[in-house]
Amino acid sequence: MEQQKQEIMEKARQLGVKFVRLQFTDVLGVLKNVAIPVEQLEKALDGELMFDGSSIHGFTRIHESDMYLRPDPNTFTIFPWRPRDGAVARLICDVYNPDGSPFAGCPRQTLRRVLAEAKKMGYTMYVGPELEFFLFHVDNEGRPLLETHDQAGYFDLAPVDKGENARREIVMALEEMGFEIEMSHHEVAPGQHEIDFKYSDALDCADKIVTFKFVVRTIAQRHGLHATFMPKPVFGINGSGMHTNQSLFKNGENAFYDPSTPDQLSQECYYYVGGLLKHARALTAVTNSTVNSYKRLVPGYEAPVYLAWAQANRSALIRIPAKRGLSTRVELRNPDPSCNPYLALAAMLAAGLDGIKNKIQPPKQSEMDIYHLTTEQREEMGIPSLPGSLKEALDELKQDQVIINALGDHVFEKFVEAKTQEWDCYRMQVHEWEVREYLTKY
Repeated sequence: MEQQKQEIMEKARQLGVKFVRLQFTDVLGVLKNVAIPVEQLEKALDGELMFDGSSIHGFTRIHESDMYLRPDPNTFTIFPWRPRDGAVARLICDVYNPDGSPFAGCPRQTLRRVLAEAKKMGYTMYVGPELEFFLFHVDNEGRPLLETHDQAGYFDLAPVDKGENARREIVMALEEMGFEIEMSHHEVAPGQHEIDFKYSDALDCADKIVTFKFVVRTIAQRHGLHATFMPKPVFGINGSGMHTNQSLFKNGENAFYDPSTPDQLSQECYYYVGGLLKHARALTAVTNSTVNSYKRLVPGYEAPVYLAWAQANRSALIRIPAKRGLSTRVELRNPDPSCNPYLALAAMLAAGLDGIKNKIQPPKQSEMDIYHLTTEQREEMGIPSLPGSLKEALDELKQDQVIINALGDHVFEKFVEAKTQEWDCYRMQVHEWEVREYLTKY
């Protein structure tokens, strides 16, 4: 640790860093920043910087508000869009109590805890996310509009894809910050984009998701555009998802791969899928954590709605992509980018580990297009649906002890409290559709 500290101090000197942003997320996944002058960097690296936890959503009450930030040296990077003269660096932090114990409400600590449980079982989790987002115009005051900047479609190129310049600059900034970008392209809907980065261990991946969203928004703004990770900003076109590819490694080998079976999938892989399916309805409260998330999870727009799995079927909730060997992985298709990635990955891993611990066999694969089955046909085949609303998902979460344990009591209580308030606020509003539908009818 001391050596890492000295290396970062030296790097900051060489790069001319003047300010350091200490970053962490609240329970809802919103990124928080504490900016310090570089002169305070050593104190920060020693974990001596205190902040008021009572002002952060879902953290603590006012009479127990002192919290300490402990930066993770592995997350040190420079913001490439800031001037080189007076550079700005950042460090992602874990949150600790004054007595030196990990703070129970820190989402990063939540993920660390579940990863430690996996490690006891001999596993390391690797994750490769696929984040989609929209780029919209802004008005003269800089307020976002729902007008897209293009009429392009899937994999289209300029000149129809007017967001290409912004997307290229986003990719270049991410690469300078240590991301290995695998693919960047226009998505199905007008104004919709996807950038995929190489899989890595789960904690690093969650850090990268938080960083990714921050970078995309920042650079879009520099291009006079507004980037949003809202799951369904426009009715009638595809929403934005965050398909989450996950695998477990044991002794350096992919634990989901078994060359001796007909489909080259191990028993552990089947059990992991079984666990995800068993807990899918409760998981959704964490992986699809906004009222708006459930406007995306409807039939007809490529988002999965039904609890099924398959090796090629994109209408199933879980897909096993074709690549094998080190690339063998399980793709969960319902998460969206509005989730808190630390909590979402912790909950997904806990569900999969429960499958392995309790040898939960998944149902038979569903290779037909589930979207076009009738409700009766799905019921006959035993294919249930994901929750239809945030309220329904929260009710499922409250019944699922495995996911509650993964979140921990503090995070679970604060999360449910905040999300219940969100649902109550939404259901009391009078929406435009209701006015159009009922004002003159009754």
